[in-house]
Amino acid sequence: MSTLDHTTPRPDQHPHEHTPPHPSRPPEDHTHMSATTDAGPTPDLDPRYAARPASPLHRAVRLLGRWDGDVARLLILALLVLAIGVVAPSFLSQASWLATSQSTTVIMLLAVGQAFVIVTGGIDLSVGAVLACSSMGAAVVMRDLYAAGSSPTQTIVVGFAVALALGGLFGLVNGLLITRLGIAPFIATLGMLGVGTGATNLLSNGAEVVGLPPQLGTIGNVAHLGGWLTVPVLVTAVITVVAGLALARTRFGLRTYAIGSNPGAARRAGIGAQRHLLRIYVLSGLLASIAGILLMSRFVGASPLAGQNTELASIAAAVIGGASLTGGRGTVLGAAIGAAITGVLQIGLILAGVESFWQTVVIGVIILLAVYADQTRSRVAAR
Repeated sequence: MSTLDHTTPRPDQHPHEHTPPHPSRPPEDHTHMSATTDAGPTPDLDPRYAARPASPLHRAVRLLGRWDGDVARLLILALLVLAIGVVAPSFLSQASWLATSQSTTVIMLLAVGQAFVIVTGGIDLSVGAVLACSSMGAAVVMRDLYAAGSSPTQTIVVGFAVALALGGLFGLVNGLLITRLGIAPFIATLGMLGVGTGATNLLSNGAEVVGLPPQLGTIGNVAHLGGWLTVPVLVTAVITVVAGLALARTRFGLRTYAIGSNPGAARRAGIGAQRHLLRIYVLSGLLASIAGILLMSRFVGASPLAGQNTELASIAAAVIGGASLTGGRGTVLGAAIGAAITGVLQIGLILAGVESFWQTVVIGVIILLAVYADQTRSRVAAR
């Protein structure tokens, strides 16, 4: 018998040629291999790594995290409504619902536009001023036309057109400042906030504008469906649904996310980032003007103080809804839920007897907490 081991090739054998096993050794049986290796236990063989049923806590956390956390936000909203209802039972009345829904429509429309802007990595601080200026410009035109004998319908149509034109113009200027002149969104929209506020006071000499067609109040205040829903609520719901589908299911929304996630990669992919950003800021301005129209219809007049601090409330709503201030993440549904939470808090604090000054404090704290939660989530995801 040769003294060479069967693993050692013969001198006349190619190194990679198969050598049959030594006749005195039985073939190795691999069917009963150990579940451990030199590196430790093998996950697919060790029974300790077998799939285990998720605990109730894990299932609950997984459920709350669905839809990018919107399930958890809906739960928070429901608990908030119940808590305020316990403290102030009148909050659960029809009158309170109408007041809450009417005031929430303004924040929700601004938050929807803000969501698009924040997803691109920008921010729009001018939405409150755009709301005030567009509604004031429309009110001045309607007052003069109605006083000159124009029909109510014609007066209202022309006024709405003026408001939309002003909102689109502000959005266009914001977009041009950011895309053409390279000014940071924060600075550009902050400057336009000052321009819009000043223009509002110039149009009205700092006073409220009244004398509008009374039919305008029918649009803003008459409730339908048993007295539970007004036209502004229905209009806001339709706009929110359409905007949500546009951001989540269309090429326009895909480009919006791409620009916010990685602007350089978006440009290399052939996306016209500057043109798209221009459209986004025009959209934000138009939504702010629609909010101004609904607010003007509700009070049948315009005030230079309209829209104050609504830019903060809209940012808070978008961030509460899961939008990341670094861009690339956010949904219209989340922003709408965030707006509902903000609106419920504002009305709830009033009914609970809390001074109105505390509302701004609460919104500021909510923004800080939401941004901190977003940064914490980003750090955890990066690990």
